[in-house]
Amino acid sequence: MTKHSVRPSSFDAHTEQRVSTTGLYATRNILPLIARILLVAIFLWSGVNKILHPAETQTYMAAFGMPLTWFFLPAAIALELLGSLSVLLGIYPRLGASALAFFTFIAGLIFHSNFSDPTEQIMFMKNLAMIGGLLLVVQSGVGNIVWRSRGR
Repeated sequence: MTKHSVRPSSFDAHTEQRVSTTGLYATRNILPLIARILLVAIFLWSGVNKILHPAETQTYMAAFGMPLTWFFLPAAIALELLGSLSVLLGIYPRLGASALAFFTFIAGLIFHSNFSDPTEQIMFMKNLAMIGGLLLVVQSGVGNIVWRSRGR
């Protein structure tokens, strides 16, 4: 049995690059960006909402038995905003996605663990779906459209 090897030519590499950025293949660049925007929108919204309504958020947290809400509220805001921007802009996106996935899992256990309530079941499952999307970012990255400084 012989092995056949195909040596790519420079034409093949150029063709592959052209094909991956034109026609239907161009979605390989745009779809990850759209997915990132949709994935982090809930975290950005939640972080901003916590900034705009800190007293209400602390009361909500305390109602679920969370201690030290004065500490955990700013920590949650920072994690949601920095993690979201990390994934959205592509700056250490795997780290940002990992932090958001961990945060989402813990938040789901604390705030959505009343499984006798159908709404809470749905909220917990929503958290699991978001964790799934974030783990895909951890595994596969964020695609080609990312923020880069001029010096890079």
